[in-house]
Amino acid sequence: MSIRKMIALHPQVQGHVNQPLGDAVHHAMYCAKMCLSCADADLAEGMGMTQCIRLCLDCADVCEATAKLGLRRTGSNPQILREMLEFCARACDECAAECEKHEHEHCRLCAQICRECAEDCRNAAASIG
Repeated sequence: MSIRKMIALHPQVQGHVNQPLGDAVHHAMYCAKMCLSCADADLAEGMGMTQCIRLCLDCADVCEATAKLGLRRTGSNPQILREMLEFCARACDECAAECEKHEHEHCRLCAQICRECAEDCRNAAASIG
């Protein structure tokens, strides 16, 4: 099932979904889980991964919160949502930059999803009136 379809089923949306926001919610949910997995793998790598673990965990929490705000369709809070999307993009950029310093495949994948999430969050922030 698609999260975009779930959003479209909300009574106040009436079938209309802000596609950039739907994309950002989708990527933020996925990115949160990828960051958690990367942090766990970092723990198994041993010494020298402290900063990567921290940024992955921070990014996971920010992505999770952003997805929750983006899913809510009852009422409106566009300024907070826009700021949260922009903050999520920054958190993803920082996490990606740290992961890109490491040669581990899990870090490479984490950096990739973080870059995609950041782009979608920026597009979604720009789409909110």
